[in-house]
Amino acid sequence: MNREFLTDLLTTPSVSGYEETIQKKALAYGREFTDTQLTDPSGNAVSVINPKAPHKILLCGHIDEIGFVVTHIDDSGRLHLTGAGGVQPRLYVGSPVQVWHEGNLVHGVIATSSDLVKKDKVEASDLLVDLGANSKEEAEKIVSVGDPVCADVPVRELMNDCFTCRALDDRTGAFVVLEAARDAAEKGASIGIYAATTVGEETTGRGAYHAAARLKPDCAIAVDVTWASDAPGTNPGDTGEVKLGGGPVLCLGSAVNKQMNALLKQTAEELEMKVQWEIATGRTGTDGDTVNKADEGVPMALVSIPLRYMHSSVEVGSWKDIEDCIRLLSAFLVKLSEEMDRGFDFCPIKP
Repeated sequence: MNREFLTDLLTTPSVSGYEETIQKKALAYGREFTDTQLTDPSGNAVSVINPKAPHKILLCGHIDEIGFVVTHIDDSGRLHLTGAGGVQPRLYVGSPVQVWHEGNLVHGVIATSSDLVKKDKVEASDLLVDLGANSKEEAEKIVSVGDPVCADVPVRELMNDCFTCRALDDRTGAFVVLEAARDAAEKGASIGIYAATTVGEETTGRGAYHAAARLKPDCAIAVDVTWASDAPGTNPGDTGEVKLGGGPVLCLGSAVNKQMNALLKQTAEELEMKVQWEIATGRTGTDGDTVNKADEGVPMALVSIPLRYMHSSVEVGSWKDIEDCIRLLSAFLVKLSEEMDRGFDFCPIKP
C-alpha cells in the first residue's frame, strides 16, 4: 500500500467541481499499471485493466471534497463564500483556509467574532475569508470570484495506526480503487477492471453517472467512507456498529445487490478477514446510488471505510482499514473473474 501516494492525494485540493489537478495525479499513478486510460466531459479519470475482456466491473471512488467557492469580494478585501457539498460552516469559524487561484495557493483565515460564535445556526454566507488585504482592489490581484476554498489541515499521524486530515471522504476510497485494481492485476484477475476516480459526488453525482452510462459495466462497486459508531455522539443503533480499525464495512440495503454481497462475504471469509455491516434501507448516499440507476440499471455493492467526524476538517481514519479494504476488493476481483467465466448470475430470484 503506497501511503506516500495517499498522502499526496490528501494534500491536493479537490473541491467538488474543481478536480482537474488531483485527477492528473490519479492518471499518472494509474498509468504505471493499467492497459489504457479514459476520461470524459465530466472530469472522471478511469484506469483500465483487461480492456478487451468480455465482462467488466466499474469501481468508483469519488475524488472530490467538500469546501467553498468565492462568490464576492467586498470593499474591505474579504471573500464571501457559498458551500460546495455538505459543509458544516460552524466548524470553519476561526480556522485557516486555502484559496486556490489559477493553480496558486493563497492563505487566508475564516474571520471570527463574538456574534458569529454565539449564533444558533451558522450559514456559509456568514463566513468571510480574511486574506490580510486592505481593499477589494488589493485582494483581486491574487484571488477572484469562482475560486475554490478548502480547510488548511495537513496529514497528521495519531496513535494505533490512525491518522487525520481533511477530505478522507473520499480520497481514501479513490486510493483504494486504484490500489485494489493494481493488486488484482498482479494476481491475475481476468475481468475488465475500470477503476474510476469520479467527480462531483458531493454536489451533483454527475461523475458516477457519466462513468456508468458510458462504460455500461456488468456490475459496479462503490468505495466510500461511512460513519464510525465509536465516535462521540454516535449511536450504533442507527445504522449498525462500525468501529475504526474494525475492518471493511459491507452494506445491507435495498440498493445493494445480494449476490455481490454474498460473494464479498465469502471472499472475506476465505481471507479470514473480519468485516463490519451497516444498514441502508434507502439511499446509501454514495456513487452507488447513481450507478445503480444508470443506463438499464447496474448491479451494485458498497464497500466502505470507517471514518470518524465525517464532513469536518479533522476526519480520522485507520491505515489498517484502508489496507484491508484493498485486500478484500483485490481478492474479490480475482474471484469475480472466475465466477463470471462460469456464468455468475446477479439476479437474487429465478423465474
